[in-house]
Amino acid sequence: MTDVAVLGAGMHPWGKWGRSFVEYGRVAARAALADAGLEWRGVQSVVGAGTVRGGYPGHVAGAAFARALGWQGARVASVYAACASGAHAVAAARAQILAGQADAVLVVGADAAPKGFFAPAGGDRDDDPDWLRFRLLGATNPAYFGLYARRRMAVYGDTAEDFARVKVKNAAAGALNPLARYRKAVTAGEVAASPVVADPLRLLDVCATSDGGAALVLGSMEFARARGAADPVRIRAVSTVTPRYPRTVLDLPDIATDSGCGTGPGPAGAAVPFRASIARAAYEEAGIGPEELSLAEVYDLSTALELEWYEDIGLCGPGEGAALLGKGATALGGRVPVNASGGLASFGEAVPAQAIAQVCELTWQLRGAAGARQVPGARVGIAVNQGLFGHGSAIVAVR
Repeated sequence: MTDVAVLGAGMHPWGKWGRSFVEYGRVAARAALADAGLEWRGVQSVVGAGTVRGGYPGHVAGAAFARALGWQGARVASVYAACASGAHAVAAARAQILAGQADAVLVVGADAAPKGFFAPAGGDRDDDPDWLRFRLLGATNPAYFGLYARRRMAVYGDTAEDFARVKVKNAAAGALNPLARYRKAVTAGEVAASPVVADPLRLLDVCATSDGGAALVLGSMEFARARGAADPVRIRAVSTVTPRYPRTVLDLPDIATDSGCGTGPGPAGAAVPFRASIARAAYEEAGIGPEELSLAEVYDLSTALELEWYEDIGLCGPGEGAALLGKGATALGGRVPVNASGGLASFGEAVPAQAIAQVCELTWQLRGAAGARQVPGARVGIAVNQGLFGHGSAIVAVR
């Protein structure tokens, strides 16, 4: 048995609050502990998802959060995996529980993001992929979001109107989420009228940078049952696979591994695109397929990227994402709602927190506690993300 129970989930609302990431994490942690009905002193371990922009406390996030909650002897660990940090923190906590090292583990991620584009965090150095992209190529994140969008337009015939429909869908869901930063429905016309950021993507096609925090209390199934939780939400699989590159490019600068480049493991050694391999590894570990999903939370840095995730997680074939969206299949009330939370379109990026926030949403949905955005009868969900340096991120939750 590889299941671990989600005993509690909590978040600090996303926004621009002007406070330390540690404060956001402390609030989220307290909310998750309250949801679990567990005192802080009952936690044996804390795993913090790191933020390199948070200075020294960001590099030792586990200890920073433990200190903020009050030293009580718990072991600590800190995990940094860029945008996949939250999923890697969940993986570390799950490993501790399955190894019998702890009955209850607190996982926390939080960020206080700067306004505008993310700047390189490592300084001017040629082993920093951000520096290489930003300074040598002039490619801030929206630049390659735009390249992705142009490729889909050229290869699959996607249109700017297709991309706008993603934003309209996610904004409608986010308007129902009290934790979201942007709680306002938008129209396709409003998307089209917003300023161009990286052609063909406009301001409302691209997610913002945000402050926010998210936390989970994970426990062994035995611990959950002993506390009266007979049927808790369970994390059944966590995928943190890395890409594979042809040997001919191994010596080239590693500047695009957060962009879905490269391939990953597939059946009988066959290569599959990196993002698809992230989800495939999670499906294989969980023993399920995409046809069993009730909902999905995906990493919508841009509207065009969400369409690609539909294909990568197996909701449809390559190039069919826009058609699936057009049928309403991924909207609330559709066959497999995607980003019922509102996604990054409604929250923005709080990097170490976002993969944890995705699991919070899955937890509330699988409990039937998501309010006006509830997916009826939700039983299986997947959360997918990915991080710079080739960090995979997929989590399957079931009930």
